[in-house]
Amino acid sequence: MSVRGEAAEPQPLSLRARLLLVSALVLVGFVALTGLALDRAFRESADTAQQARLEALLYLLMGSLDVAADGSLSIPAQVPEARLALPASGLYAAIARIDADPAAPEPRPPTHWRSASTVGLALALGDTLAPGQSLSEVRRAAAGESYRVLARGVRWEIGDTPSLITFSVAAPLAARGADIASYRHALWSALALMALLLLGALTLVQRWGLRPVRRLARRLAAMEAGEARELGGRYPRELAPLARNLDRLLERERALLERHRKALGDLAHSLKTPLAVLRSAPDDAALAQQVREQAARMDEIVNYQLQRAATAGASRLAEARPLAPLVERRLASMAKVHVTRALALHNTVPAALAARIDEGDALELLGNLLDNACKWAATELRVEARRHQGGLLIVVEDDGPGIADAPRLLQRGLRGDERIAGHGIGLAIVHDIALAYGGSLSFARSALGGARVEVWLGQC
Repeated sequence: MSVRGEAAEPQPLSLRARLLLVSALVLVGFVALTGLALDRAFRESADTAQQARLEALLYLLMGSLDVAADGSLSIPAQVPEARLALPASGLYAAIARIDADPAAPEPRPPTHWRSASTVGLALALGDTLAPGQSLSEVRRAAAGESYRVLARGVRWEIGDTPSLITFSVAAPLAARGADIASYRHALWSALALMALLLLGALTLVQRWGLRPVRRLARRLAAMEAGEARELGGRYPRELAPLARNLDRLLERERALLERHRKALGDLAHSLKTPLAVLRSAPDDAALAQQVREQAARMDEIVNYQLQRAATAGASRLAEARPLAPLVERRLASMAKVHVTRALALHNTVPAALAARIDEGDALELLGNLLDNACKWAATELRVEARRHQGGLLIVVEDDGPGIADAPRLLQRGLRGDERIAGHGIGLAIVHDIALAYGGSLSFARSALGGARVEVWLGQC
């Protein structure tokens, strides 16, 4: 039976390609609308200007008209517009006169005057309009060309006989033909060139604008290759929170990996106390009970170390628990481990003192502090705890020789005295727990004559 593979999903467009595509579409739409608006404005402006010129020509004709006594119409040889005397010049005029003598038995036929430019023009001119009536329309000649025609009727007094005279002018539509074609060619050529220049400018602007994103990608690649530990650098306001969050996330991952790396060492160190108890147990009936107790304790240690390796800080939701019983449990274990030393172990922690600390963390911290103090104490050690500066202060002191070069002991694997058995990670574990609870670890001289180790937990 054959299995049909799923079709591969198409590769999404890059951010730069998307921006360029959207910019190009917006630019093309803007240029197209601009071109259409300019084309329409040009045609309307040309039509308005032509109509104004034709109206001015009408008034020139009115001022130039000469009506003879016999009623004939004449225009001086020097016509008001030179193109009226040139055939097919593109500017045409006509005048029509009708007598309005009410005593005449029959109205006389209209008398017409046409400019020399109308020779061969197949266009209806010479309308007769009532006084004060105007006409403005587009007419089509026999050849199919469109003309704008303006006409106006006036009442002309010639002696006692009034006449009705209509003045008409015409010209081809301005926004047609070769002129408009030439304008459109120049317009769209200029707009296309402008669009290409703007698109090039947008490409450069986007390349400059996306430079921080490319720098961020390069820094991530460098971190992946192990060439850098953080993103670093300055980024724009929009990318700065992303860079900070990535740095925090990567730092947390490094901390988590470090905790996993230390987990095995911590686990081995944590199991040494139960194993020591088993080795020092007497060979009698109590051995079985001690084996069961220490096996259960080792199981707790394993679970705690696995949990601590998978977390990266203190929980503020932890339940407040009394601290004195935990100290008592640890002192009991130390008494069994160091049974041959007959040490005096003093627990001065108030019974009412409670802290929001994980039980495993508390036992781990106390176990390492007390084990270290028991190794160096001469006859006694003391444990105390109290509230201090909004946190919890735990103090363990002994009457031993004290601690020299204390900061050096916070390094994992280093011991103060190679003659004393140990793994050199107890105080490092205490320091890690203190940091996880927002606290600190410090050393001083004890009033008992030995070392005084203070652990302050700020989130407890």
